[in-house]
Amino acid sequence: MTLDVDTPPPTTRVRRFSPAERWVHRTTAALMGVCVLTAACLYVPQLAELVGRRALVVTVHEWAGLALPVPALAGLASRAFRADLGRLNRFGPHDRLWLRAALRRDKRPASRPAGKFNAGQKIYAAWIAGATLVMLGTGLIMWFTHLTPLLWRTSATFVHDWLALTIGIVLAGHIGMALGDPEARRGLRTGTVSRTWARREHPLWRP
Repeated sequence: MTLDVDTPPPTTRVRRFSPAERWVHRTTAALMGVCVLTAACLYVPQLAELVGRRALVVTVHEWAGLALPVPALAGLASRAFRADLGRLNRFGPHDRLWLRAALRRDKRPASRPAGKFNAGQKIYAAWIAGATLVMLGTGLIMWFTHLTPLLWRTSATFVHDWLALTIGIVLAGHIGMALGDPEARRGLRTGTVSRTWARREHPLWRP
């Protein structure tokens, strides 16, 4: 019996995200971070006093909010990004099983079947996308005050402020979960994850 030296060893890492997808995530995260930080400086009195220059903070907040959808729109040029959008938009029977296990706090991998994205990630992606569009629309109404009646502006301000608080809480949870999963963060940083992690966390995914 002879050893075939030409046979490559089995890889221990698999490709999860393309460079375009990582760029979209990083740029969106940076813009969202600017929006959240500037919003905090506008609404928290202690931060407002510390930072000052309210007019500049408002301008940065407005332009960061306008730019927020741009990375995702640019990402549509990537086939990998479009394919993952399709995966995020599809729910299957295994996603319902994953949600039931999550509600029961059953953390066994066997009870949480998932494809490339689990049900929690799909719900988060849909919610944050919808919330971003609502924030953009209400922000434009607040910005161009001469185009809408007073009732619209008042309602837009109410929705914008409370939705901003909700987004801040949800983002904190999202970041907290990411901090608890180093391999998932490595996948977004380098584009690859370990095959062991992929089989454990996303058993239905076939890279």
